[in-house]
Amino acid sequence: MASLTLAEAETILAAAKAKVQQMGAKMSISVVDPRGDLLTMFRGDGASWRTPPISRAKANSSACFGRISGELTENALAPVFRGLMAMEGGHMIPGQGAVPAYRGNELVGAVGGSGGTAQEDEDASRAGVEAAGLSVTPS
Repeated sequence: MASLTLAEAETILAAAKAKVQQMGAKMSISVVDPRGDLLTMFRGDGASWRTPPISRAKANSSACFGRISGELTENALAPVFRGLMAMEGGHMIPGQGAVPAYRGNELVGAVGGSGGTAQEDEDASRAGVEAAGLSVTPS
């Protein structure tokens, strides 16, 4: 299974952090591999204690399904989603704020944000992926 390199994950994190600072948000950003394992993250100054695990759980959802996490919200109450979220011990949140990272047609990770508005979370995550020369959709 292909994955983001550490250098790519650090590039993503730096660009997402710059976007968070530009927006003036108090957020956390998590970068995960395709399995949802944490590669790197940051909690910005003033961000709530709960934002790191939420950002990771959003990224985990995006990585699991290879989709923008906001697209998963509508199905969050479906039995399969509820079962999967329970199996993951609460480490999966199918809410807006995370995007997958694709290298060509291959899913290599995901990025999730928490602490801003749902749109700010997604915008910061997307900025990171795009800065690394990756895409949020397969190409």
